[in-house]
Amino acid sequence: MAFLEFKNVKISGVAAAVPERIFSNTELRQGMDFSSDYTPEAFINSTGVKERRLGNLTASDLGYFAAEKLIYDLGWQKQDVEALIFVSQMADYFLPATACILQDRLGLQKDCYAMDIAMGCSGWVYGLNSAASLISANNIHKVLLIAGDAKRRAHYDDPLFGHAATATAIEYDENGSGLKFHFGTDGSGFDAIIIPDGGARNQITEKSFHFDENDGKLVHRLQPRMKGMDVFAFGITTAPKSIKMLGERFKFDYLDYDYYLFHQANMKMNNQIVKKLKLSPEKVPSCMFHFGNTSSASIPLTIVTELSNLVYSKPTKFICCGFGVGLSWGTVAFETNSLIVSELVEVSDENGINNKYVV
Repeated sequence: MAFLEFKNVKISGVAAAVPERIFSNTELRQGMDFSSDYTPEAFINSTGVKERRLGNLTASDLGYFAAEKLIYDLGWQKQDVEALIFVSQMADYFLPATACILQDRLGLQKDCYAMDIAMGCSGWVYGLNSAASLISANNIHKVLLIAGDAKRRAHYDDPLFGHAATATAIEYDENGSGLKFHFGTDGSGFDAIIIPDGGARNQITEKSFHFDENDGKLVHRLQPRMKGMDVFAFGITTAPKSIKMLGERFKFDYLDYDYYLFHQANMKMNNQIVKKLKLSPEKVPSCMFHFGNTSSASIPLTIVTELSNLVYSKPTKFICCGFGVGLSWGTVAFETNSLIVSELVEVSDENGINNKYVV
């Protein structure tokens, strides 16, 4: 079983950046083929997504602004950042790794370790694990984790997904309580959430742009396809099981924690998870009402937008679980003390792109 623990490591701060443009799902009637009994209002009540942030910025554009804000608020010196991990399904280019671009854009030292991780919904937890392992097993003291997804060609008619990127600071702390993880993978469901074309298996052809129906929507083969009911069943089963297994393995009562943060996939799904775990709803914050499903950014974005005034003045115990595309999942338990949570950064398309990195 994939249980991992890293001691003498702490999460020091979290920041997030989103496009400044807001798209309301109440205005989707003209762009969507809603039936008389399934209106935009019914969609909002079912999913919990009223509005999203969309723009022409990449995940690295947004991640850059989140990272700059966090570094400033922490008082870190850029030359002290020894590793940079970028988690996204929307890299700037097929190659090079986007982490290399961000190392230069952020002005980090050339001795900086830089790596991409191509993960989605569970990606922030996987990124935390990679950061903690670098600190625990090596002489690395400060790691910057940037996680999120955004698209250059935003599919504005998809009412579920929004754009965001986050920055998380992880560092060595001799007295830190550490991080405890549980991970799992079920690759038999690889096609439950998939973009069929564009990779090495199915390269782009004229047929890639032909539309057909998937889960009630018209999409082409360069857009995400989802088996909605399969994903729903996976989420409400896997997340509660993973959290309970983590508590059993490390001998703690999961009900003793202060906050529980789940990937912001769908409010109906998350409500079922809360019910199965018998959690108090006030301990389970959500940001999907204003931001939608933001992939690997969703958990830290929730911390920034919903908990910023609640976690600085006292030690706070978190359990976070990301689950989805892969199918994969990851759960982490940790405690913070005076966590720095930066104010949300809103970025315009005009100011967000550095043309030096556009080819």
